[in-house]
Amino acid sequence: MVLAGPGSGKTRVLTARIARILDSTRDRPFRILGLTFTNKAADEMRVRVERLVPGQERRLFLGTFHSFCADVLRQHGVHVGIKPDYRIYSSTDDIAAIMQEAVAKASRVNGSVLPTDTTLQPIIDNLRALLVSPEEVPARLHDQELAGRVMVVYQAYEEQLKAANALDFNSLLYHACELFGKYPALGKQYRTVYQYWCVDEFQDTNHAQYTLLKLMAGGVFREVFVVADDDQIIYQWNGASYQRIENLISDFQPQVLQLPVNYRCPAEVVDLANRLISHNLLRTRDKEPLQAVRERAPVFGSVIRISVLDSDRDEAEFVAADIADRHRDDLGRVAVLGRNRSLLEGVKGALQSQGIRAVIAQRRDSFASAPFIWMHSCLRQSNNRVDARNLESLVGSFNQISGLEISVSDLVATARAKHGDLLREWADTTKAQAVDTDVREAAVNVSELLVQGADYKGFVDRSLAWFRKLAPDSGTQEQFAGFSDDLRVWTELSKDIRASLGVAPSLQNFLQELDLRSKEPPADASTVTLMTIHGAKGKEFDHVYLIGLAEDVIPSFQSKRRGDRSPEMEEERRNCFVAITRAQKTLTLTRARKYHGWAKEPSRFIREMGLAPGRE
Repeated sequence: MVLAGPGSGKTRVLTARIARILDSTRDRPFRILGLTFTNKAADEMRVRVERLVPGQERRLFLGTFHSFCADVLRQHGVHVGIKPDYRIYSSTDDIAAIMQEAVAKASRVNGSVLPTDTTLQPIIDNLRALLVSPEEVPARLHDQELAGRVMVVYQAYEEQLKAANALDFNSLLYHACELFGKYPALGKQYRTVYQYWCVDEFQDTNHAQYTLLKLMAGGVFREVFVVADDDQIIYQWNGASYQRIENLISDFQPQVLQLPVNYRCPAEVVDLANRLISHNLLRTRDKEPLQAVRERAPVFGSVIRISVLDSDRDEAEFVAADIADRHRDDLGRVAVLGRNRSLLEGVKGALQSQGIRAVIAQRRDSFASAPFIWMHSCLRQSNNRVDARNLESLVGSFNQISGLEISVSDLVATARAKHGDLLREWADTTKAQAVDTDVREAAVNVSELLVQGADYKGFVDRSLAWFRKLAPDSGTQEQFAGFSDDLRVWTELSKDIRASLGVAPSLQNFLQELDLRSKEPPADASTVTLMTIHGAKGKEFDHVYLIGLAEDVIPSFQSKRRGDRSPEMEEERRNCFVAITRAQKTLTLTRARKYHGWAKEPSRFIREMGLAPGRE
């Protein structure tokens, strides 16, 4: 276990280990398992490995826990009732629809289930993250009336997913653990194939992810290499816990190495970080403080500034004006970080008033433009010809592009009476109704390449060419809103997926990997990035603005209620620690005397960092 602070080169260490093992064992057939928490991290590491040991990347699985579980279930999920061509539901709309169906079904079994019990979704998600089955729910919840409703809705939700041949994110981990738990021989097979395991950001593992590693290891495997930082555990809401590091030490008895040298931050920021985090108790014993490599700035106050404004509106306007004054020529290297999204919304509006583009970064599980929604839906329909829910997306988006008024219910009824193939029926109906040559061309492409053939890559190429031909037409501009962003996303994701799965992945593998990845467009160099602190973890920027440094904001009101020495307060302190250590050149800290009209005291973290509250 390598305990490594922010900016210490954790990813470089992990990548170098993988490359060294691959290079020194070129004549051996085993593979290496590399697990990360973001696809972006996996893709970046893969590029580095390919540069260091060209041609050896085929001996490496490098991806997220969810990607790995998706691969396991594709190959072996049939043993726990999962078909290989399952679809991954990542969008909230798909999950909400399944939940509504589950509640309706559960109400017929248990009269106490109400239509509003769709709100039980977070409870069910938490239970599955803890690997609790529906049958085990009564033993986990004190309120037995609630437990009865949760149990029957949970069971119905699982049945509806199975009927749709679908999994959601938590299902991937849950069923992979179920598989390795029921079939220990499978763990032995994976230990034979993957003889070295490397885990990035280990401190972020939740119960299910750590249980997966334990089940695969079978109590005998020890070739596990993890990098972690107990000072950056900020996902307690997702099950991350300091307990996981203690579990690893107990279960695997790892050698512990430390990488305390920080190469990213100015020395002044390193000083703040050390003073701040020293107030936490839930840390590895003998954890070394961060060590700065970079020299201190010759001018006091040129690296770290702190300002106090009268209101949250004044704070937003100050930040926007300061960015306009200092960084207008370097906007892509500026980040504004806040504890919650509502703070960022004010800054976004203030930046736009300054004529500066700004975007609040967040995961996006679906494409935004009608053309890419349609193309994605066609690929999904090709993979599952009877998926009526997906057909609604396909028909709705194409009607928007083409101006046709094809009825989903009519298509479903006709297809069921004839051959059952919904994609074929849509293509035939569209060809018959289309008057415009370009519109008919799209239906012909679907018919030739997806219905009669199996050339999904050819379909994508023809569709992209068709989109580019239609996009300049002024009459279709509204229908093509968001098209340029989606095109950039598709191009990048396609490249990354093929690098991950191979140059010619099957359609089902391609779709499953696509569903695991965010469709958020990358920010360009002329845009200021606004992020929650949770979203900023793992990233770095030249100039960081941390806003909202007031009591009840950071630390949050909820953590204060838990107490000054509570785990929740320690996590809030880690949030602040993560935020300030994103800075490579300058760090600007701001707070307001009032938020939403309510007076707020300076955040305790300002004092703990050894700073005065700011200019009054």
